[in-house]
Amino acid sequence: MKRVRVRVRGRVQGVFFRAETRARAESLGIAGFVRNDFDGSVEAVFEGPDERVDSLVDWCRRGPSGAQVDEVEILDEEPLGEVGFQLR
Repeated sequence: MKRVRVRVRGRVQGVFFRAETRARAESLGIAGFVRNDFDGSVEAVFEGPDERVDSLVDWCRRGPSGAQVDEVEILDEEPLGEVGFQLR
């Protein structure tokens, strides 16, 4: 089990980044959340099986069509046993 906090910078707001992240997280059975931040970045927390979390983080490096990802920060955190995925 793995939990990471991800911050994605670039042209990532207004391109359905959050909606696509939520859809992918739900299809992978990953818990957590995704939200836009005031500085124009997208922040997300992913918790679930290691390989599924890694897969979603890899997707964040590209994002949906229309996005331009310039930077992805990843911080490991202790799993909390979260259930469900929220769009904030």
